[in-house]
Amino acid sequence: MTEDAMTNQKKMDEGHPCFNSEARHSAARIHLPVAEKCNIQCNFCSRKYDCVNESRPGVTSAILSPVQALAYLDLVMKKMEGRTPLSVIGIAGPGDPFANPEETLTTLELVRERHPEKTLCLATNGLAVAEHVERLSRLKISHVTVTVNAVEPAIGEKIYAWVRYGPRVYRGAEAAALLLERQTDGIKRLKSLGITVKINTVIIPGINEEHAAAVARYCAGLGADIQNCIPLMHAEGSAFAVIPGPPADKVSAIRSEAGKYLRQMSHCVRCRADAAGLIGEEHGKDLIRLQEEAARPKPSRERPNLAAASMEGLFVNRHLGEAAWLWVFGQDNGKPVFLEQRPTPVPGTGDRRWEDLARGLPDCFAILVSGCGAAPKRILAANGITVIAGEGLITETAGSLFSGRGFPRIYALRCGVGVDCGGTGSGCGA
Repeated sequence: MTEDAMTNQKKMDEGHPCFNSEARHSAARIHLPVAEKCNIQCNFCSRKYDCVNESRPGVTSAILSPVQALAYLDLVMKKMEGRTPLSVIGIAGPGDPFANPEETLTTLELVRERHPEKTLCLATNGLAVAEHVERLSRLKISHVTVTVNAVEPAIGEKIYAWVRYGPRVYRGAEAAALLLERQTDGIKRLKSLGITVKINTVIIPGINEEHAAAVARYCAGLGADIQNCIPLMHAEGSAFAVIPGPPADKVSAIRSEAGKYLRQMSHCVRCRADAAGLIGEEHGKDLIRLQEEAARPKPSRERPNLAAASMEGLFVNRHLGEAAWLWVFGQDNGKPVFLEQRPTPVPGTGDRRWEDLARGLPDCFAILVSGCGAAPKRILAANGITVIAGEGLITETAGSLFSGRGFPRIYALRCGVGVDCGGTGSGCGA
């Protein structure tokens, strides 16, 4: 790392509210909630959405696509004009950024292009960060937080229900050992590129409360810069919900011991995955309204039309994967008007099919379908097209979207499992 680069990094560290306690009074931050899925099930975690009264990691009021996240950022920045400047933009869930790599990295690319002067950061469990460090470096991601709760598999297996890496689901000590191996590699790679690394360690009474110093010593040996020992927070529905959090004097003693190896952060307030503003500011309903506004599919000057998967052009009644063509609608004085039919790319080309479909719909902001897989939904969203699953008259649903009211809930299709389900790590069977 050159001397100029070290100087710039020091300035960014001093201006980041999570890495410098003084900066929390003068630097606002925002978390963009684009990472829905997680590749680990921690026994202290329960990810519930739409709960304004809960301020903790894993909680958000909405999941945004990269394009929606950029719109949300712009809305928040406009709201904060004349107040504390928003200087740090990060991704911290509600799942893990690298269980959702394309959503995460596409969002960061859009933000870096729009706001080249801002500090960008993210928080991860570290399982899959190593595969993406070069891209993070190109995006000038300056700060990464890695949650390391154990450096001994015998302790880690008590903390993690399962770890999913590649096609396999790991459990027990094997899962904990794999996670530590991947975290170790990831931290080394991040530090080799000059990225500041913070270690988050959740203090769980009876599990790892005497282990935080060992984590600090181990991660200091990898080059980590600072540690945040976080007291266990009650999360209803989690496996550790019955364990009370550690008392303040115990946390203070743990930080003192761990501080012999790594500089300690002691002003963490355990932010939501959609936090915005100064650290410690209340997450108000106005931020929820801004998320809802950003998440609501609506036409724009560049994308005034929408498409529908339909057999006859009257009802939304085709699965996107089965649609040989799409019906494209524009509007006239707010009323949907059929424009044309467009063929969809032929099946059999994998993700390229959905990339080609996105290129064939440069004027559409949404596609109405009766069903859709995860891959096309993700790829189309990254290209600015929202896929909406539901059934009903095209004119009614399109009219509601054109007017900015959003998709009528009565027509929406919902998963019977939902995001509250921790599951088994084997994927959704719904």
